[in-house]
Amino acid sequence: MLESIYVGMTGLLGYSRGLRVIANNTANMNTPGFKSSSLQFADLFYSGRNLSGGNASQNYSQVGFGLDTAGTTLSFKQGELRQTGNSLDMAVDGQGLFVLQDADGKITYTRAGQFKFDTEGVLVSRLNGEKVMGLDEGGNFSPITLSGQMMDLGKPSSRFKLAGNLPNTTTEQQPKVPVDSKYTLQVIDVAGAIHTLTPKFTKGDATGGNTPVKVELLDGTKVVSTGQVIFSTGKPTPETAMVSMTYTPEGQAAMALTLDLTEVVYWAGDYQVEMRSQDGVVSGALSGVVFDDTGTLKKTYANGRTLDGAHLALARFDSPDAVGALGDNQFEALNKDAWHVGVAGQGAFGSLASGKIEISNVDLSQEFSDLVIMQRGYQASSQVISTANEMLQQLFSMKSK
Repeated sequence: MLESIYVGMTGLLGYSRGLRVIANNTANMNTPGFKSSSLQFADLFYSGRNLSGGNASQNYSQVGFGLDTAGTTLSFKQGELRQTGNSLDMAVDGQGLFVLQDADGKITYTRAGQFKFDTEGVLVSRLNGEKVMGLDEGGNFSPITLSGQMMDLGKPSSRFKLAGNLPNTTTEQQPKVPVDSKYTLQVIDVAGAIHTLTPKFTKGDATGGNTPVKVELLDGTKVVSTGQVIFSTGKPTPETAMVSMTYTPEGQAAMALTLDLTEVVYWAGDYQVEMRSQDGVVSGALSGVVFDDTGTLKKTYANGRTLDGAHLALARFDSPDAVGALGDNQFEALNKDAWHVGVAGQGAFGSLASGKIEISNVDLSQEFSDLVIMQRGYQASSQVISTANEMLQQLFSMKSK
């Protein structure tokens, strides 16, 4: 009977531990990136002595000594991805975990992708401020930062597409004053500044059906560059349609410019040679950042350009036994050999969803079902102890008589 009390106590202890695990799961049912756990039960050792007078080697003589708990196991089942509207909230649809680094350099992992850029432009966790790791070209961890990237200096102009009619009735042709902006060249220099140049065309002497036309670029009234195009039957010859010129902005190095005149025609009529396009981009401030489904940082600038930035690092493990829960929505590597590092879009790492977070994977209906089982088990173990206690009391009373 004393053994029965002991066995009942193991049941009380085991089911109380199970209740604690359930309580932790249900308490974190709304915790982003939380992974539920379950308690593993096992029976205790058995006595091999012959209690019934039979053969001690036969299993009917074995008597158990109660319940044991063998620790908890984490469930990394995918949680629901919930929309937040914050572009720096991220969720992994797959097995990958985000990689964090604290102030002491310790690496941890999380499924709770709630991030922000701090005052220094470094991507950090909104919870405790750990740095979010990216992968550099060498495959090493490095912080994701916007330092030195708040402005895009743009791209200097190098190629201009001109189109329209160039009158062949007079020797010199250029836009009439005041000059309409569509007839000028907006040249963007290396510093992002815009310079307005006006083209001027001067007809030469025709020979053999070809008419040479000198092309000049004017900064105000000053000629800053010259070139030549040859027209044949009203169209530029293929060899001269691309006119190479140079322009030297004040205080800067010379810029190589190419004027594409393939769509300029040389006929009678009014002057209509206008700039259709150019490949330069003015400078612009950073206006937005977002990560795409491969974890690549996309930086949008006020000048309309979108540039790629760092790649977000992801990690995954081969077995849940290699993972330990730390709290604060973070996990640690218990066996580093079982962990792998990569980026989203590669195999089992999964894809990235911006503007979403992964909520807890706790199944509340299953937890309530397990709660009833734990309660019944606890009550049964308690009843065993009460019954054994009553039997002991009867035995003591018999002895006293």
